[in-house]
Amino acid sequence: MIASNPNSLKILYIGNDEEIVRAFKNIDHTLDLICCKSGYEASSAIENNQFDTIICENTLPGQNGLSFYINIVKNKNDIKTTSFILLLSESSLEIQKQAHVEGIDDCYTKPTNVDRIIDRAHFLKDLKKAENIAANENNKSVYKPRFFKRSFDIVVASIALVFATPLLLLTALAIRLESKGKVYYISKRVGSGFKIFDFYKLRSMYPDADQRMKEFLHLNQYAGTDDTNTTENDNTTDLKLTHDKENDVLLISDEETISETLYNQSKMEETASAFIKFDNDPRITKVGHIIRKLSIDELPQLINVIKGDMSIVGNRPLPVYEAELLTTDEWTQRFNGPAGITGLWQVEARGRTSKMSPQERKELDNKYVEYANGKYAFWKDMWIIMRTFRAVFQKENV
Repeated sequence: MIASNPNSLKILYIGNDEEIVRAFKNIDHTLDLICCKSGYEASSAIENNQFDTIICENTLPGQNGLSFYINIVKNKNDIKTTSFILLLSESSLEIQKQAHVEGIDDCYTKPTNVDRIIDRAHFLKDLKKAENIAANENNKSVYKPRFFKRSFDIVVASIALVFATPLLLLTALAIRLESKGKVYYISKRVGSGFKIFDFYKLRSMYPDADQRMKEFLHLNQYAGTDDTNTTENDNTTDLKLTHDKENDVLLISDEETISETLYNQSKMEETASAFIKFDNDPRITKVGHIIRKLSIDELPQLINVIKGDMSIVGNRPLPVYEAELLTTDEWTQRFNGPAGITGLWQVEARGRTSKMSPQERKELDNKYVEYANGKYAFWKDMWIIMRTFRAVFQKENV
């Protein structure tokens, strides 16, 4: 068997322009050319062959090349890596715009240089191949719950919700008696695969808690950890550059020039304090302290589990403002696993005498992603659930 030439190009030409056909056959490039004079013949050729490029005249017997692409080529999943080039007998801005909207890769108006078309076909072949590899890699990273995990989530969440209904009603009454406002709380959270969804909780804070966030930022447990305490003046001085390193790279914007090294350091510092959690949060109500201590405020998330937004076990879904700051590869790894009501860092953090740093939390989130995609994922979840029951009644609130 002769190995195929990686530089060869398999082309389907649709049309009856003899000059184009002769030019293709006389070209020096390694071409595997099949010619069809009508869309009907071309449809059969496409079914039986895999082409790198389809070069189609817009003027065809009984139809045009644009409609052939829309009706025959566009929605065929097995030729997603095949590029499509349309040849126009005369210039038409309207047809070119429509071709672009429909997803045709390129248009040429005759007479045209065939060498240019072949060069373009080679480029599109490499581009489609790279896009296909990237798409496959992205599909691999998208987490999909396994059958046993999803079945367990639905059964447990449904049963738990039925038994929890009386408790939920009593808690809702207590919340309403203590403070005015809705007894539930809905926020946007970012879960598995960066999916944004409505996250349900019983309200444990005063109704204006979100508006009072800035007032209490100095109480944030995660602020200033990992040696990230720097003053505003220090940051400004560091980032406004003197190019003092021979190999440093300059990032030039409209207003200033910044050292790439120092810029990356500042982003790491910003990320380190992305998580927000208050010690003895003054925004929490009296009822809120009780339901948080017993994790009763988390019960409405059983609805999220039934909907498929979350799992019983997973990494905590983050508020959008936190997730937007986590842009480095090692941070975003946490989103490659399921979002959950309880997880690894929750059971590790409860009962600790020292606060958990963002670095520790990140490592535990990433560790759980490895668990979730591993061979014994279901049994790891059972282990975390058993630890959760024990941890609920410990002092530390996470």
